[in-house]
Amino acid sequence: MPFDRGKTIRGALAGALAAAVWAAQMPLDKRAFASDFDDVELLGKAITRGRAWPLAGWALHLQNGALFGALYANLAPRAPLPSWVRGPAAALAENFATWPLAALTDRLHPAREELPVVFANPRALAQSTWRHLLFGAVLGELERRLNAPEPVQPPDYLQTVSSNGHGRIEHLATAD
Repeated sequence: MPFDRGKTIRGALAGALAAAVWAAQMPLDKRAFASDFDDVELLGKAITRGRAWPLAGWALHLQNGALFGALYANLAPRAPLPSWVRGPAAALAENFATWPLAALTDRLHPAREELPVVFANPRALAQSTWRHLLFGAVLGELERRLNAPEPVQPPDYLQTVSSNGHGRIEHLATAD
């Protein structure tokens, strides 16, 4: 299955922007769900434990969003779903498919002592579900707009021909 380069790049852009929205709203959802689960911290502290973990976390989070968006842009149009459902459905499917990996993160992450336990925490699951729903909605809409097909323009000759095949009356009424 060939991938369209332009569609893939625009999908990656949509995914990175959706991931940025996700990460930017995390301080609010941490308060709303009363859970300290933070994806940027989880990713960043997997790379470095120093002061640069927020930068590393943001970079990885945006990269993951871009990769998901690139795949989404090429696969979602084939899904038998309305366009407005595709983004949220894809993101929620990924959330529930990968949630069991949180158990591994709780046990094996290099900074596990500094991170909250998430796998057995229903608030963290609800928080993750919200984040994926938001990501999917933003991704779906941005990708739909960025990869919208160009409107088909009628050929120029149709503007000078009438339905009866004899041209337009305006051309008859004017004398050159």
